[in-house]
Amino acid sequence: MCMTLLNWRSSGKASPVPRMIAETGRICHMTQSIFTRDQAKARARAIRAEFSANNRMISHSAALERVAAEQGFSDWNTMSARLSNAPDSPLQVGDRIEGIYLKQSFDGVIIAVRSMADGAAFEVSIELDEAVDVVEFDSFSNFRQRIQATISPGGTSYAKTSDGVPHLVVVQAPSGHQSRP
Repeated sequence: MCMTLLNWRSSGKASPVPRMIAETGRICHMTQSIFTRDQAKARARAIRAEFSANNRMISHSAALERVAAEQGFSDWNTMSARLSNAPDSPLQVGDRIEGIYLKQSFDGVIIAVRSMADGAAFEVSIELDEAVDVVEFDSFSNFRQRIQATISPGGTSYAKTSDGVPHLVVVQAPSGHQSRP
């Protein structure tokens, strides 16, 4: 099943990193993150162009239905309604979150978020409920309680450790949006 951060947040399902996967026939491929109607319509135009390049025709409405299916929605109307109700950022100040920072699990609160590159990335500041040790050596420790990183709309940092693991993976806490006390 295809799931975006947007519809994963309201599903209550526990998943460390929501992935945007679409199935077309027997081929499974990653889809682009879509958070606005403009992005969805641009993807529909790209689908029409792909079809046209292969001498096949598809209507714009059929392309929109394909976009909705790629993003895990039952139809375009459902996706369009969800996008119109979505916040500009998939994470908001005051949101309770959980995730992994430098291979350590954490719970925390978003204290700042800034959209970058028209929603292609987000700079987040997070206050952790409990400090995490960011050093892997047994004889040395370095605890952090506040972190800042640039993440994708899916919640994964672009920066990675030397073994290829993202520095930060953020997911919305199952209880959803909660304002900070």
